[in-house]
Amino acid sequence: MPTAREIMTPGAECVNADESVMNAAEKMARLDVGSLPICGTDDRLKGMLTDRDIVVKVLAKGKDPGSCLAGELAQGEAVTIGADDDAREILRTMASHKVRRLPVIDGHKLVGIVALAEVARSVPDATVGDLLDALTTD
Repeated sequence: MPTAREIMTPGAECVNADESVMNAAEKMARLDVGSLPICGTDDRLKGMLTDRDIVVKVLAKGKDPGSCLAGELAQGEAVTIGADDDAREILRTMASHKVRRLPVIDGHKLVGIVALAEVARSVPDATVGDLLDALTTD
């Protein structure tokens, strides 16, 4: 089984926890991505910010995206995968947390992002089918 390091997209960019949601949205648009890791001043991962978070937790609630900070949207402990964890562990983690993207860490350092599509290309179809079932059922 391939490891997260082998199938991830390396060089993930973070949005700093003290950056505005507006800056985060602009970075998402520039990078053409729907989510960004939120990193603190200590370079540790604080969570993930999605385009849906911006719409539901900021815009729909009438908050100003220019003054709302990305770190305010980081909830709980960030769900991650270790760089040397294999594809089965990635799938287990995605299924148990119902997420389609995972930050990949080496120690405490963010080294990339692994997406469901990348995992799907690297494992047998039946395994991916099980994950999709887990992600889409409540």
